[in-house]
Amino acid sequence: MVSALEDNNHIALTPQQKKAQRSRSVAIAVALALFVVVIFIVTIVKMGPAIMNRPF
Repeated sequence: MVSALEDNNHIALTPQQKKAQRSRSVAIAVALALFVVVIFIVTIVKMGPAIMNRPF
């Protein structure tokens, strides 16, 4: 009987599954980066560019 488990109880992924997992990870990273950029742009637009010229 062939088991899907390796020595340390890890599931062995096929090359197609590894490629799909990597694609999902890249898509999530891109989406997160775009979200951060959108939040930054909205913040600058709402507060105005003069927010950077304030005294500390």
